[in-house]
Amino acid sequence: MAEAAPPSRYRLHRAQGLVEGLRDRWRTRPRLRRITYAVGIVLAVIVIGWLLVLRNLPDADRLLTYEPPLPSVVRGVDGDIVHSFARERRVQLQFKDFPTQLVNAYTSAEDKTFWSHSGVDIPGLAGAVFDYASKIGSGERARGGSTITQQVAKNILVGNEYSISRKLREMILAARIEGVLTKQQIMELYLNEIPLGRRSFGVQAASRAYFDRDVEDLELHQMAFLAILPKAPEVYGRSRNEGSAIARRNWVLDQMVENGHVSAGEASAAKAQPLGLIQQRPAERSADAGYFLEEVRRQLIERYGEQADDGRNSVYGGGLWVRTSLDTELQDAARDALRAGLLRYAGGRGWHGPVATIDPDNGDLTQQLASANIGISYENWRIGVVTARSGQSATIGFANGDEAPLRGLPDEIKVGDVTAVSPVGGGAFRVRTVPEIAGAFVAQDPSTGRVLAMQGGFDFRLGSFNRATQAQRQPGSTIKPFVYATGLDQGMTPATMVPDTSYCVYQGAGLGEKCFRNFGGDGGGTHTMRWGLEQSRNLMTVHIAADAGMPNVLKTFSRVGIGSYEQPYLSYALGAGDTTVLRMTNAYAALENHGLQHDASLIDYVQDRRGKVIWRADPRDCTGCNMARWDGRAMPRLAQRGRQVMDARTAFQTVHMLEGVVQRGTATTLRDLGIPLFGKTGTTTGPTDVWFVGGSPEIVAGMYMGYDQPRSLGGWAQGGRLAAPMFKQFVQATPDKWSGRPFLAPSGVRLVRVDRRSGKRVFGSWPSDSDPKAGVIWEAFKPDSEPPRERRGDRVASVRELILAQLRRGEQARARADAAAAEAAQPDFVEEQGGLY
Repeated sequence: MAEAAPPSRYRLHRAQGLVEGLRDRWRTRPRLRRITYAVGIVLAVIVIGWLLVLRNLPDADRLLTYEPPLPSVVRGVDGDIVHSFARERRVQLQFKDFPTQLVNAYTSAEDKTFWSHSGVDIPGLAGAVFDYASKIGSGERARGGSTITQQVAKNILVGNEYSISRKLREMILAARIEGVLTKQQIMELYLNEIPLGRRSFGVQAASRAYFDRDVEDLELHQMAFLAILPKAPEVYGRSRNEGSAIARRNWVLDQMVENGHVSAGEASAAKAQPLGLIQQRPAERSADAGYFLEEVRRQLIERYGEQADDGRNSVYGGGLWVRTSLDTELQDAARDALRAGLLRYAGGRGWHGPVATIDPDNGDLTQQLASANIGISYENWRIGVVTARSGQSATIGFANGDEAPLRGLPDEIKVGDVTAVSPVGGGAFRVRTVPEIAGAFVAQDPSTGRVLAMQGGFDFRLGSFNRATQAQRQPGSTIKPFVYATGLDQGMTPATMVPDTSYCVYQGAGLGEKCFRNFGGDGGGTHTMRWGLEQSRNLMTVHIAADAGMPNVLKTFSRVGIGSYEQPYLSYALGAGDTTVLRMTNAYAALENHGLQHDASLIDYVQDRRGKVIWRADPRDCTGCNMARWDGRAMPRLAQRGRQVMDARTAFQTVHMLEGVVQRGTATTLRDLGIPLFGKTGTTTGPTDVWFVGGSPEIVAGMYMGYDQPRSLGGWAQGGRLAAPMFKQFVQATPDKWSGRPFLAPSGVRLVRVDRRSGKRVFGSWPSDSDPKAGVIWEAFKPDSEPPRERRGDRVASVRELILAQLRRGEQARARADAAAAEAAQPDFVEEQGGLY
């Protein structure tokens, strides 16, 4: 019997036979070959199409939750819009907000079958394909043939790439969009997102950019013009292309007649109208508060990010609604007061140099100036660049391209210098000088910490450096109230007698002995603490700091937020450390608010694009405040805000003494304002800076003047002469903001009649409301710290001490005259910021 073949060999033999059979059929049957080739081509097309078109195709459902990038809008303390943070012009409207004829204009111009097709217009697509084929190799761009739905897909989902694959993706997405959104929703997206030139996206932004009108106020010819912009916004929106724009607009009007949207007569009337485009859109509604708004922008970016990629609530894409504490009336007054002070000081000093310099080798100077974004908003001044100079003749150019003759030329001015100018008639301009000296001004509500106004220099358009928050300056004598407050906390009273005598410290073998002195070198005797603060006596301040302990003084500085200083140097008690205007103002606000301090805040709260509050400066939750009905329990109460940084009684005692600074001390220029005020002037060594900080129960303000690179302001410069008048102008410009309400004493304070010079208690006389220098005044004391009654002998001793002090000052004056040469080698000291010599 024969042996059977193995199964594996049988299967192999059978497979070889099958392959041979297929080869025979492939060679002998051409139809099989054609079918195979066709199937392979179809499969290859499917694979390639998937790779080019369908792979990573966006989901049309995204449009249901699509949030377009929107600018953030900033409102002031009264709710009015003061600014918007935007790099593109965008305004979001609902479909019902668009005028019917505006919608008709766009459908007539872009997609007359919009309301009936399913995303793709087949006849329009066929025409676009034919146009594309006819222009292959010519370098010309074929017409799109896209429906409005396809344009929505392009603008939001797939981008503007010029390719067949993009067009296929666009068509597929358009069909999907039609299945996800209603026609009204698609039209709403389109009219809000379409780019229309002049940095405008959407018809409302474009309406403002081209006509300075809202869409509801547009006339028919203006609607037709907006409908031509999607084809070529940067062409039709330019004045040199007015003819082609009118022809295209009239074509749209004809299409509207053909589609039955308007009558022939209405179209003819519209055709007779000029384009009426505005050349430059008026500036956005914005308060002149660049430094304040830039600080708001910085804080928002730090919290939410800048661009849309940084998060859904970004500053330039999140559509935030930001409520700030900006009071535009106070802001304007603060700006004007600071500028007036800077100009008063700089008057007659001449042109000190350009505000910037542009290199003529880098191209057109006026175009470079436009790109530099430098400007000024003061009276009729403008910023220009010197474009030509020949001897005493020169030409000034402006950012808009205009040029004019320039007169009153400084010898140093040259081509490329950017300077301020003002018109002088006959089309000419003269050079103006922006003060080289700088400064800052801050106004704050002491009861909440809200910053009401902030000016960080002459004009934000000249430079964004904010001296109110960024400039580290020595505060001079404005820091002294906190030294005196420390003394009060350590058991002293406003009536405590303090020596006004020399004070020296030994600083080691290398430095030797250093001594403090008063401005002018005078001094002697003992005086009340109040008198020392009112007259800003350096020696008395040093004695108080030494008696209270410099570590305690530095702790006070730190608690109120002035600054943290490591070494207990006595010079810090006279303002030798660095701080900012905002910090000093906030510290004085704590004094007025009975030692309760709130963080300085510019933003009250932030809402997202839908109005939901996403951040509040006041995070307190009032549980039970929104109950539908009373539950019979105690009324809900908000917890107290802020930090108690100082004893309330100490704070009031300090403020009460600082009222004397205005009535009898270094800030008497404010006395005739006739309202209760407290404050302190300050002048630093040199003098390099002059200060005033103070205010009322409603508003506390701080300001300083000084060069950015510190140098002497001149021996006559003092806080009472330069800074306090700025505060006075600020108050006079805003009379409705100052109620005249007196400062209220907290519990635990007793007001006692005392002799102003000796500090002794008085029973037989009463203070005078009309004479600020009356001998008897009200003084504030903590319980059981009142001084004893003054006796006649004490009064005689006080007068005797006063006479002796006068004699000593005369002797000291003669001694100084004899030592003039030696004294000339010593550094100058000013009235309020004493130092070492």
